[in-house]
Amino acid sequence: MNDFVRVVVIDDHTLVRYGLTGLVDHEPDLEIVGDTGQRAEAVGIVLSTRANVVVLDATPPDHDGLRIARELRNRYAELGIVVLAPEGQDSVLFEALESGVSAFVARTAPTDEILAAIRHAAVAPTSFTATGLGPAMARRDHPAAQTLLSPREAQVLELLGQGLSVRAIAVALSVSVSTAKTYVERLYEKLDVSNRAQAIMTALQRGLIEPKS
Repeated sequence: MNDFVRVVVIDDHTLVRYGLTGLVDHEPDLEIVGDTGQRAEAVGIVLSTRANVVVLDATPPDHDGLRIARELRNRYAELGIVVLAPEGQDSVLFEALESGVSAFVARTAPTDEILAAIRHAAVAPTSFTATGLGPAMARRDHPAAQTLLSPREAQVLELLGQGLSVRAIAVALSVSVSTAKTYVERLYEKLDVSNRAQAIMTALQRGLIEPKS
């Protein structure tokens, strides 16, 4: 009995496709059964190879990969579908979620994350997973969050999250302590908080910073 997860890779970037096929083929529980650079061949290759999981590119601007993903989901209810897209594309993430795919992964994600997404898709094809989904939903629920802070204030927030004191922030930014203090006070005002802990909690809720792993 063959217990391999049968995987098809569809990506019009040749090097990316070869990299993915090489990565998957080195895993004892995964097997590449097909690959192509033509998205139009997706339905046919999934049918002919009896694939369990398809890894599909969904690079902007046309997002044609998501149209293919919807077509595959409509045809094959139990097919695992992993979508690859550039990092920081919230709109693509939510469109992938609505398309019924199994997993959404950034093209720059670590290899372990990509392999985990493939395995998730194999065992839970109708259950969506995506790294960064929580912060993306927070940004959607608080659309002003993305433009709320200036680049410098965002930098100060990141340093506060790392536990740096005002004096250490001043050193890190090559500014005076009084200037660093002004940045922190302005940050607190914009977030409507009065201390570091409240600022970090509010920033996490609004998706302004990523939670520590």
